[in-house]
Amino acid sequence: MENWLSAHRLQLIFLNQTFWINSAIIVFGTLMMYWLLRTLIRFVSNRIAHYSEQRNHRVTTLLVEILRTTSQPLLLIFSLLIALRFVDLPASWSVTIAHGWFLAFILQMTMWIDCGIRLWLQSLLRDPLHVRNPVTTVILGILLRVVVWVMMMLAILSNMGINITALVASLGVGGIAIALAIQTVLSDVFASLAIGFDKPFEHGDFIVFGDVAGSIEHIGLKTTRLRSLSGEQIVCSNTILLQQTIHNYKRMQQRRIVFKFGINYATPAEKVRQIGSMVKEIIQDVPDTRFDRAHFLAFDESQLTFEVVYFVLSAEYNKYMDIQQEINLQLMAQLEQKQIRFAFPMRRVEFTGGVLPRINLSDASNESSPQTAQR
Repeated sequence: MENWLSAHRLQLIFLNQTFWINSAIIVFGTLMMYWLLRTLIRFVSNRIAHYSEQRNHRVTTLLVEILRTTSQPLLLIFSLLIALRFVDLPASWSVTIAHGWFLAFILQMTMWIDCGIRLWLQSLLRDPLHVRNPVTTVILGILLRVVVWVMMMLAILSNMGINITALVASLGVGGIAIALAIQTVLSDVFASLAIGFDKPFEHGDFIVFGDVAGSIEHIGLKTTRLRSLSGEQIVCSNTILLQQTIHNYKRMQQRRIVFKFGINYATPAEKVRQIGSMVKEIIQDVPDTRFDRAHFLAFDESQLTFEVVYFVLSAEYNKYMDIQQEINLQLMAQLEQKQIRFAFPMRRVEFTGGVLPRINLSDASNESSPQTAQR
């Protein structure tokens, strides 16, 4: 009997003229709205693309790419929900349609944000002016995308009437337990993110920390690898590396050089007075240098000491060595021309309180002659 009633009701529905009219309105309205929405999105994206080509704005370029990735199935669902507004529906359907609007909207927004994050990170990696760590960029992208999709799922569950408080609390407790279990790995991961954001060094930089010196070859998720001057690869934990005092020599714009030399104590005072100006002329004639000072510093044990300070206007170490070599050679030539001798270690011994024994050199030579003959 119940089956007969259900079949009779279905027969009445299919024979009802209003049902077919409403169905035709929904189908025709869905197709029209789908065409209008696609045309509107294409028009807006083309206008923004034209504006972006004229102004060369990165944000507008990203916006165009995001609009062009709009989901076509979701666009069709939006069109259907709009078409349902044109017909009279039972009051019980209003809640379902409202949920459908929210689900379609939140899903499309999440897809747009996810696409925007991916395109933004790709543009950062392709930027020729700022070389970024790809590992840090990938980690940042994964974290942002996970947060976006988790927020979307929680919003959907909340909209469906599910209490998400207990779920969020359980996720927090589980996250704390996992973090405690892998805290060493996480510390290195966050250290890698800190290196990527703060940029104390980048790929190719020459750094020195502790007794380690080398060029950065790779900044990874857990470790950073350097190539030392002697050729071997040095692997260091990111966390330990950030705890060190790091000297980054690649970012040095100029070198401050201090060197000393000594001359003989027998040099007259007048010639000593000329040495400072002579050194100044030598350094000023060498390219890529800036003279600071040259002074007669001290009376040391076996020399008159001069201290010279100048700047090399380049961070390249080999260039500094070439400049220092040229200064040394010219300094030797100028001192030789002025007959000023470099000092060398000397020690004078005075004998007091007695008489030195006399040495007869002829006797010493006679004593050594038989030995020489025997040999």
